[in-house]
Amino acid sequence: MSQTLTPAGTAVPAVPPSETHTRGRMSPALLMGALGVVYGDIGTSPLYAYKEAVKAAGGGDGASPIAVIGAVSLIFWALILIVSLKYAILILRADNNGEGGIVAMLALLGARHAKAGTWRALLLVVGLLGAALLYGDGAITPAISVLSAVEGLKVDAPGLSRYIVPITLVILVGLFAVQSQGVARIGRIFGPVMLAWFVVLALLGIGSIVHAPQILQGLNPLRAVDFLVHAGWHVSFAMLGAAFLAVTGGEAMYADLGHFGARPIRVAWFALVLPALVLNYFGQGALLLAEPDAIENPFFRLAPDWAHIPLVGLATMATIIASQAIISGVFSLTQQSIQLGFLPTMRIVQTASDERGQIYVPAVNWLLALATVTAVLVFGSSDALAGAYGIAVSMLMAITTLLAALIAHKWGYNLAAILAVNGFFLVVDLVFLGANSVKLLEGGWFPLVLAGFVALMMLTWRKGTMLVEEAKVALRQPEAAFLDGLRHQTLIRLPGTAAFMSSAEHGIPLHLSRFVERSHAMPERVLIVTALYEETPTVPIDRRAKVTVLAPDLYRVVLHYGFMEEASIPEGIACAVRSGHLPPCFLEDITVFVGHETVIPKSDTRGMWPWRENLFAFMQRNAERTGAFFGVPTRQVVEVGTEIEI
Repeated sequence: MSQTLTPAGTAVPAVPPSETHTRGRMSPALLMGALGVVYGDIGTSPLYAYKEAVKAAGGGDGASPIAVIGAVSLIFWALILIVSLKYAILILRADNNGEGGIVAMLALLGARHAKAGTWRALLLVVGLLGAALLYGDGAITPAISVLSAVEGLKVDAPGLSRYIVPITLVILVGLFAVQSQGVARIGRIFGPVMLAWFVVLALLGIGSIVHAPQILQGLNPLRAVDFLVHAGWHVSFAMLGAAFLAVTGGEAMYADLGHFGARPIRVAWFALVLPALVLNYFGQGALLLAEPDAIENPFFRLAPDWAHIPLVGLATMATIIASQAIISGVFSLTQQSIQLGFLPTMRIVQTASDERGQIYVPAVNWLLALATVTAVLVFGSSDALAGAYGIAVSMLMAITTLLAALIAHKWGYNLAAILAVNGFFLVVDLVFLGANSVKLLEGGWFPLVLAGFVALMMLTWRKGTMLVEEAKVALRQPEAAFLDGLRHQTLIRLPGTAAFMSSAEHGIPLHLSRFVERSHAMPERVLIVTALYEETPTVPIDRRAKVTVLAPDLYRVVLHYGFMEEASIPEGIACAVRSGHLPPCFLEDITVFVGHETVIPKSDTRGMWPWRENLFAFMQRNAERTGAFFGVPTRQVVEVGTEIEI
């Protein structure tokens, strides 16, 4: 393929960026956008998290006062420690020139170029597993969110219970079906809807707390500790695993850092989202102190009878927004993984010409839809899905903490401080991971199976592309030998410009040497074009193209892109002409020659097991064509095939 895995040579700064590109960015639009995109997932957790925590804590007597207060105390301090302190204060500082997320962390640490057998290679495996866990989360989040909202219909109409799953499936299938249209228009109402949602959460909670203020004892962390100590390890672990559902979605703060900046994300959290969530959780606890029989759906029982149906409608809209946010996040993660060479090229559709990040990935969309629908059909209720939810996110949070510690060390922070701070948060993460591991057989296996499959694909693709590149290096002709051969041949000169895509910065592409060898012809003007993805999110336009003259009318063009950008060969060549590195005539009558390698697995290979080689060959055959991926019009592309054994 034409995408290279060679590093672009940019150095990581010795000190943290300190939010350089996001500092000072603050506006009502950014705050509203953060509400709609960043906090959709964690904002809908009150629909199911507290109910599950109290049920788990009660061990059959789910509404006992000690369980009610212990559960709300644990959720409150989980929100403070994990989301407020770890993510909002600590993790948001670990940005890669303003971009966040697991893939940005791996790029920042330079792990994708790790050699086999080194600690960096192990780090890459761990990081890719973290990225893969987001796909598992992406399948579970829409399922449990929409199910929990639609289940509100049972409060007033128990007879509708058998229609909950069909209604949920219709909503989810419709949501995935409209992804191809883009979310730019719908996105404009995300923020206002979520603003209304958080205001309603707070108002419902306040009204209930007034009637049972003793629930405020949950502010004391000793109430949670006391319950966990005396409840027995089985009940305590079940309660910890269920309470963790309240912080799922917190990882979106870091994943969406590049879209909104740290300040709007922090302000939205501390000024509105956190207070609203805390008030609602305490309100549900106060309700259960007064009415223990409300345990089946304490969230909807907070509202007066006349408001149940409108609240179901608002909750459904909020969960659709939460689902949309996670789907868009998976699309962005896929794009970044492709850019950095962790996944094969796929068709990526820009759904908005005036806004970066508005993309649609058809293959991922429908595979994610299949996984989500399967989750709804297999588990059937939010209670059952709660067993599958949490384990993937807790693993991801632990991996994020570990990578953040390594980044802090790389930036030169005091090692003792790193061990103390990140070590504390890692212990907290591991406690919750251990608690969620108890749910492995209850459904936790589902997202782990999905994540394991994605991680296998990522590692297989990376290893396979490395083996292909090694094989091509052995076959690739050096520039000097190729040019010397041209001087000793009589070649037909073909009119126009020929751009030969190459995955390396040195040597002659196989399809160029084969073209000359078999046709005894040479285009009038030749470009050898390489597109490199750097370890930074974006590359300034003045650094886009580097041009080297190899011979008269034979140039090597190296195009540099960030992992958040889309590489376009026509745009890159035009940029080289505008900057004066190429004569304008190179824009005339361009034909782009692309090498297409057909991988032939060998049974005696020392590179990968035969079944992995066959998996790699399958992915390569079904990958997006290189010309289309790099924005070259179909009528200008000529593919030259080569068989390569690995």
